[in-house]
Amino acid sequence: MAKNPSAPASSDAPSDGTVLNGVPVGSEPSGKGRATPTRAEQEAARKRPLVPDTKEAKARAKADLATQREKARVGMAAGDPRYLPARDQGAQRKFVRDYVDGGWHLGEAVMPAMVVVILATFIPVRDVQFYSFVALWIFIFFVIGDMVLTSINTKRAVKKKFGADKIEKGLGWYAAMRTVQMRFLRLPKPQVKRGQRPS
Repeated sequence: MAKNPSAPASSDAPSDGTVLNGVPVGSEPSGKGRATPTRAEQEAARKRPLVPDTKEAKARAKADLATQREKARVGMAAGDPRYLPARDQGAQRKFVRDYVDGGWHLGEAVMPAMVVVILATFIPVRDVQFYSFVALWIFIFFVIGDMVLTSINTKRAVKKKFGADKIEKGLGWYAAMRTVQMRFLRLPKPQVKRGQRPS
């Protein structure tokens, strides 16, 4: 039986570039077939960290943070204005610290006196325990008196140095509270020797 020749392609078949119901037919999709990322997706991709979130990266960040903290601690102890908290900033506060650190103050012995009294409570003698507490309270009254005098004298010295109309608030309390701190525990660290007054 004779084979029928293949029928020619119908002219009604859509060709490349033909638009059927508003949709291109026969053309290959442009690009790689992926949808264009939205602006939010693009911004999220840009914000991704360049350094991978690995244990090494975390350890490095932790070490850097520790280094910065140590640098800030040393700077504050040395009185570097870049590392001082707001309460210690300014020339007048620096002057007050030097004024207090240049003298002797009863408040520096408060903590040692309390330790002595605590030890005295372990002595099984009622009179020793009683009189140790009495002595501590008398000493505290003297300390308060020294704090008041230091506050007055410090404000007087600040007025003489910077002028009466330019005095910051709280300098007297700032000076008084520094007197009850033991010298080696003060922050910022003392920058003058005992007996040396700021000019």
